[in-house]
Formats: sequence, structure tokens, C-alpha cells
Amino acid sequence: METLREHTIVLRDSDLVLRPMTEDDWFLLYRWNDDPEVLYYAEGDDVRSRTPEEVHRIYRGVSRAAFMFIMEYNGVPIGECWLQRMNLPRILDRHPGLDLRRIDLAIGEKNMWEHGIGTRAIWLLTAFGFDREGADCIYGCDVADYNPRSRRAFERVGYEVEAEIACPPGGKARHVYDLVITRETYHRTREHRRS
Repeated sequence: METLREHTIVLRDSDLVLRPMTEDDWFLLYRWNDDPEVLYYAEGDDVRSRTPEEVHRIYRGVSRAAFMFIMEYNGVPIGECWLQRMNLPRILDRHPGLDLRRIDLAIGEKNMWEHGIGTRAIWLLTAFGFDREGADCIYGCDVADYNPRSRRAFERVGYEVEAEIACPPGGKARHVYDLVITRETYHRTREHRRS
């Protein structure tokens, strides 16, 4: 049976820690993937819950090409995130030969929404992607128009909309956005944050 591909990377920003996701974290992932309100914002489709088998398949599959993390705030698990090698042909085709990554995240504990934690997690993953992984560009992909919090979190880190993609009629979103930060923009943003 395939298991999560694990790693030993820990990313820290004061009271926010991104620690490796492990096979011991299924109880958290099951709970967050069984909350319709969390899934409303985390998924493009109208997913209201996932079975444990679906959760295993998704996270174990993504872990083959990603660093998977559990977000902890003051030592309490509050969500999950990852930095993954780009897997979308529409983006890979626009930038042949570049090392492209993507960030995905969901804060599963709703009482932690609107506290800036998503922005902080995106910054940690972005710094990791450029400083330690050597990425050329990092993306937030398929950020839906009904999830302005997510778009603002990426933009606060320095990401900009690269593409606005119309969605078929009848779905939750009318448009989704691909947001990107380049290595150059990241370095400028990092210097600005330090000053």
C-alpha cells in the first residue's frame, strides 16, 4: 500500500510552524475533509465531504511531488499546506524549461480564519521554494472568485494575477485566477520586509 512520502523540513515564523505531514495525521485530515464549509473554499467542485479512502488517495498521491505540511499555531494543528512541483499543462506550456512550483493550503479550523495565518504560511512556503528548492516561479493556482481571502493572502506576499480563466456556466466560480511570484519579485519583497 502506498504511504505518504514524508520529509524532515520544518518551517517557522514565531507561533506558526509548518511541520511535516505524516501517516499519524489522518484524523485531522479526515475532520477537515468532512467539513462542507472548509471544502466550499478549498475545492472548485461542489464537494461537501470526502471518504477516508478519497483522503488517502489525494494526499498520498500529491505527496509524490510535494512537501506536505501540517500548520500548527501555538502548537495546535489548524490546517494543511504543501509546495508541489507544477502539474498544470496550461502553466507549464507558458514557461518551458523553468522550475515551477505551486502552493496549496487550507485552514481547517474555521476559528483561525481571518487572522493572517494563510498569508504567513504562503510566505514560509514561498521562501522555502526559492531559497532552498531553487524554484524560478511559484504559483497559487485556480484561486476562485468566490474565495477573495485566498487571493488577498497570495497578493500580500507579492503574487500577481498572471491569468484569469473563465469557468463553464453552472459551477460555483465564474472565474479562477493563476497568481504567480517570480524569483526577482520574491527577492524585492524579502528585502522590503527586512527594512
